[in-house]
Amino acid sequence: MPHDTTLIGTVVAGLGVAFLMGALAHRLKISPIAGYLLAGVMVGPFTPGFVADTGLAMQLAEIGVILLMFGVGLHFSLKDLLSVRKIAVPGAIVQMAVATGLGIGLGLWLGWSLAGSAVFGLALSVASTVVLLRALQARDMVETEKGRIAVGWLIVEDLAMVLALVLLPALFGGGGDEGGSAGLLESAGIVALKVVGFVAFMLVVARRILPWVLHWVAHTGSRELFRLAVLAIALGVAFGAAVVFDVSFALGAFFAGMILGETQLSRRAAEETLPLRDAFAVLFFVSVGMLFDPKVLVEQPGPVIATVAIIVFGKSLAAWAIVRAFGHPNQTALTVSVSLAQIGEFSFILAGLGVGLKVMPAEARDLILAGSILSILFNPLFFTLAVRRIRSEEAPAADGDADVEAVAAEPARTVLIGFGRVGSHIGELLCGRGETLTVIEDQKDMAAAAGAAGATVIVGNAASESVLRQAGLDTASTLLIAIPEGVEAGAIVRRARAINPKLVIVARAHSDEEVNDLVRRGADHVVMAERETAARMAERALLARG
Repeated sequence: MPHDTTLIGTVVAGLGVAFLMGALAHRLKISPIAGYLLAGVMVGPFTPGFVADTGLAMQLAEIGVILLMFGVGLHFSLKDLLSVRKIAVPGAIVQMAVATGLGIGLGLWLGWSLAGSAVFGLALSVASTVVLLRALQARDMVETEKGRIAVGWLIVEDLAMVLALVLLPALFGGGGDEGGSAGLLESAGIVALKVVGFVAFMLVVARRILPWVLHWVAHTGSRELFRLAVLAIALGVAFGAAVVFDVSFALGAFFAGMILGETQLSRRAAEETLPLRDAFAVLFFVSVGMLFDPKVLVEQPGPVIATVAIIVFGKSLAAWAIVRAFGHPNQTALTVSVSLAQIGEFSFILAGLGVGLKVMPAEARDLILAGSILSILFNPLFFTLAVRRIRSEEAPAADGDADVEAVAAEPARTVLIGFGRVGSHIGELLCGRGETLTVIEDQKDMAAAAGAAGATVIVGNAASESVLRQAGLDTASTLLIAIPEGVEAGAIVRRARAINPKLVIVARAHSDEEVNDLVRRGADHVVMAERETAARMAERALLARG
């Protein structure tokens, strides 16, 4: 029986080779993203052997972008978005203008037309949604002030690219000058009306319907139906936004997630989409690698280096200067600038449109692809270096803050690590009973909440021995570890036990493996949520029977 295996072959080859290359990258202690990109080159049309379908791969990657932006929207609110508008809107516009200007300069130097150089520069000015969000999520920065500014900046770039993709055909689509500036203004006005219409529809109509649908499905008790409802909402709203309002898939998914994020089911919705989100995000990197022709590195080394320099250094320096000019600290400026030091999906779409309209030469598209591959490859390294610099700058500030707060305080009897969903409840209970509590938290918004609850706060990474000592762990009697990451918790337990052998350590775990690992590293008590819930329910059942 004959079968059309193009889609299956693309998915199997993409995920299979990505797994092998990602595992090899992990073994070599480099970012798995490098392995995924190499996997795409291996299954792409420019290397021998199996060739996956590039068109299908790009569509699969688009699903990853939709699910990723939906997940971000679940943790974002309209208030968060509006709170960063004063820096995100002018910042994104100025940064895009600077990057576009640098691209125009390179294009003119290479002998291209002004229009082609402008399209080339515009393609270099917009960051990849997937890369930026993966970097922020890996370091738990999405819900911090730095992360909110970066995401808000990304939304503004997204809107700008939607406008550019509509206006380019109007400018160079073969209509000549018949419409003139009036036609151009009309096209821009239509785009603006569609965007405003989409936002109004989501905030007025969808804001009432989507939460009701999700709550109704949750009350059916079917986990399968709930998961299906979440995926249907994410993909359906994204597709409808693109078809009806001509906005991007990513923007539609973000607003869908933001609306559902206001409900009590947002956390469950995020958990249900996480596996598919990760799988399709991997396919995104594979699809990028498939577009890359390695010959461009040999044939045009100078232009490639110049392109990468604009993306990695030109954009970053512009973003850093803009954020600093608005009065934000160096840590925020570093986070935003490094987040934007790459290009991705919108750049490919714009490059393809520019070549298709015969505005931009084909070699410009090759440079954009090369710049994307290399910038995505280097971005995790730059992000790691930036985070180290940020933490080194925050540590002295945290020292000063802690000294002021703890001048008249007795040595801390209890140290709590993490003031998130679990840690905040622990902190409120202990502070309410008059406990002397010190909280270690690396996210400033959560640290502020801990301070408001009455705790002494140390802003920093608890995996650092210096931060643990700063919190007075050597004189504390109890350490409570409320963070959900088992691997990081194990490292903290080991360091804490070395600092204070008499310390009573209570940690949190989510599996038997984590329990065993934490006990082996020195934890006295490990609380596993599932076990505690089961024990409490059984106890209540026995009490009810008499």
